[in-house]
Amino acid sequence: MSSTESPDTATAALPVPPAGPGRAGGAETVRTVSLPGLTLTARAPAGQPARGDDAPDGAAGDGAGRDREPALYVHGLGGSSQNWSDLMPLLADRVDGEAIDLPGFGQSPPPADGNYSVSAQARAVIRYLDAAGRGPVHLIGNSMGGAASTRVAAVRPDLVRTLTLISPALPELRPQRTAVPTALLAVPGIAGLFGRLTHDWTPERRTREVLALCYGDPGRVSPEGFNAAADEYARRLELPYFWEVMERSARGLVNAYTLGGQHNLWRQAERVLAPTLLVYGGRDRLVSFRMARRAAAAFRGSRLLTLPEAGHVAMMEYPETVARAIRELLDSEVTDVTADAGRS
Repeated sequence: MSSTESPDTATAALPVPPAGPGRAGGAETVRTVSLPGLTLTARAPAGQPARGDDAPDGAAGDGAGRDREPALYVHGLGGSSQNWSDLMPLLADRVDGEAIDLPGFGQSPPPADGNYSVSAQARAVIRYLDAAGRGPVHLIGNSMGGAASTRVAAVRPDLVRTLTLISPALPELRPQRTAVPTALLAVPGIAGLFGRLTHDWTPERRTREVLALCYGDPGRVSPEGFNAAADEYARRLELPYFWEVMERSARGLVNAYTLGGQHNLWRQAERVLAPTLLVYGGRDRLVSFRMARRAAAAFRGSRLLTLPEAGHVAMMEYPETVARAIRELLDSEVTDVTADAGRS
């Protein structure tokens, strides 16, 4: 386990990453995957090497496409696949990555069953991977997506090659004051009330509020990135199910915090077999920085990267640093596999 700073400050609760900003003007491909009762949108860097199995008929595809291992990126509550638009291109030479919009977020419509629990989000990830037949993948999750990814790695170890969790939403009993408004979204009717009370807020004001909550330093967001986030916020506010999805997802996360026995997220963390990288921000106002120590103990043999100046979305604030840590995780996995082959 490695760390840049001892995690001994702050407390936390429920995270809400911004829907963006993504990579303003960056070229990406977006596709829709339809499953029974579920439609998911997947996004990937347009410039990454082509997959061998995606080459046109009669073409073999390039060697880099065949050699790269698959990766899947999973966003958090209130976020979207755009949360990964800065990180994905930095790893595109190494992994064949896609980011999905979870049901009801980004460009994915709500699920047919209306279930927004963490278990349902994990099942959506599992169904997507099973349908694609691309497992095991390098699974990378943030916030609520980190909780869902933990559950995936625990119950379907065959689908996960490595696990990277950035400010994962794992249970803690003492919320900090800055996280309380987010936790209140789980109370029936509160999300709709908040929507009415903030009816006159512009998308720009909403975006500033969210960035201030989620970034260690909102000043790191470029003007282009801010405008992209505001445009995405405005689009999603027009969706008739926006507030309902936020309320039910927040409630699902609260409920996941209270589960006991084998369904408890900390118990499931202890069951994860995949090599794991944990990333925590020292200025995270939503997930406790001090929880890094407990997480490092729960995930066996895990690596820990702490970024003292980062907030809740380190992959958006410090994508180069996070990408470097993920590469080190992948390198260590290759080394371990080679060593095991030598011993056999």
